[in-house]
Amino acid sequence: MRILIVSDTHGRHRGLDRALEETGEIDVFIHLGDVEGGEDYINALICCEKHMVRGNNDFFSELPREEEFYLDKYKIFITHGHVYQVSLDPEYIIEEGRARKADIVMYGHTHRPFFVRRDGITVLNPGSLSYPRQEGHQGSYVLMEISSDGQVSYEQRFLD
Repeated sequence: MRILIVSDTHGRHRGLDRALEETGEIDVFIHLGDVEGGEDYINALICCEKHMVRGNNDFFSELPREEEFYLDKYKIFITHGHVYQVSLDPEYIIEEGRARKADIVMYGHTHRPFFVRRDGITVLNPGSLSYPRQEGHQGSYVLMEISSDGQVSYEQRFLD
């Protein structure tokens, strides 16, 4: 199973189009907020299972603030992250993931890639496709794969 994880596109689709082209066929698409009106574009473009949450700039969106679901045997918790103060410290969202008994926690908001495995929980942020803030300022996303035997892997990718 191939899962494309993106965040913070802010209504700009060029980076998303490139990530989809580079990634090829996917089984699940996850957007971690600040879609900014891009829901219709995404829904028309992507035909697989989708999970999208609203961010702090999705003022009139009807997307949920957060979502919990399973991919294979893994319980996933997704949120934009701003209500968990991820810009200051990821500790609060890690604790929230632990309280929800999540295996994988995904968030956006900071526009910077982040990845940590701690106490059986994987926490990740794919960064931003449109407005990256990390050194080098390249749009970024994560390709997650779950093999047929249930093993999960993650690849942080950057746009040229």
